Amino acid sequence: MKRTLLWCLAGLLMLGNAGGVQAQSKGTEKNDSGPGQQWLKGQKTNNPDLIAPIIADKFWDTSNTGKLSSRTEMLAQAKGTKYESVDYEDVKVTVTGNTAIATGIFKGKAPTRADHFDRAERFTDTWVKMGGGKWQCVASHQSEIKK
Repeated sequence: MKRTLLWCLAGLLMLGNAGGVQAQSKGTEKNDSGPGQQWLKGQKTNNPDLIAPIIADKFWDTSNTGKLSSRTEMLAQAKGTKYESVDYEDVKVTVTGNTAIATGIFKGKAPTRADHFDRAERFTDTWVKMGGGKWQCVASHQSEIKK
């Protein structure tokens, strides 16, 4: 669960409201506003309270070590993580109906964490458009990119 707060974020970088989504290429969509930007802002400002509203109650994260974490566990970890730097690259989102799959690369440094990480991870996030048109992340998975 190294990047757990970062993953779903990038996915929603692309998902704004329906009118704000623009086609990037066949079936892939991109937008620079929306819940993804909210997630990134939460990480960059070390404020997980910005992230909580865009994480579904039944969210599950699979970390790059195979650990499975619930929404509650992920948000608790986020409160203890102070990022020195966070960024996303190569983010692509494909929307089909009320579901969106986001992939990308997370790069982050967190010197205050017990495991002091400085790494890059490939992530896949699953977003669902909930009642009222609100997008929430329901699942995330990360794989570390070996240097």
